[in-house]
Amino acid sequence: MKSVVIGIHLNREDVEPVAESMKVSDVFASVVGVADDRPLGDRDLLLEIAAIRGRLLDKATFIAVRYGFTVRDENELAIKCSGLTARWRELLVAHRDEVEMTLKAAAAAPPARPDRHDFPSGAAYLRALHDATQTIHVDPEFRVGIERTLVPIATQHRWIHRDTHSVELAMLVGRRNLDAIRDAGEKLRRDFANAPFLLSGPWPLEVFANDHHE
Repeated sequence: MKSVVIGIHLNREDVEPVAESMKVSDVFASVVGVADDRPLGDRDLLLEIAAIRGRLLDKATFIAVRYGFTVRDENELAIKCSGLTARWRELLVAHRDEVEMTLKAAAAAPPARPDRHDFPSGAAYLRALHDATQTIHVDPEFRVGIERTLVPIATQHRWIHRDTHSVELAMLVGRRNLDAIRDAGEKLRRDFANAPFLLSGPWPLEVFANDHHE
């Protein structure tokens, strides 16, 4: 039996009874036991864990752990998380009443994707692909609209370039402001009917728990 780690939490009661908890230093991991012969890509397992993540977030804000991280016991968890727990606790205390929201918008003029055959090595191709993602942007008027309606409600925000077709805005939002951010999203949709975007969330801490952001 292995345990899939879902997230990192401030208190044990933030985890139980929705999921099992494992103590790691002075924070707690939420875990779900999975039989060794059950593949992590099993559709029912993915749906089960997604539902558990949602219920955990309803209880309290936590730091999301990338899916696929497994441990056998608390000892293995402690080894794998060595040096991280102090920072995790700091983030969980600081953002106790906040969650993430995400806006994904189509790029105004997506650049042509680099052709792998035009480059002498995989490394050169990956550099060109990264450079291409950094050149994309949303329509300037639409961005002004976003920064006028959504950004003032967020406590922090970051523009992220993940691919050559879209731009993502990650926002840290107080739980008490979730209705306001959704209302602002509807206003943005009315004002920019021709600018497709998706406003989603709330999500656990992920972008704002990563110190190595762009």
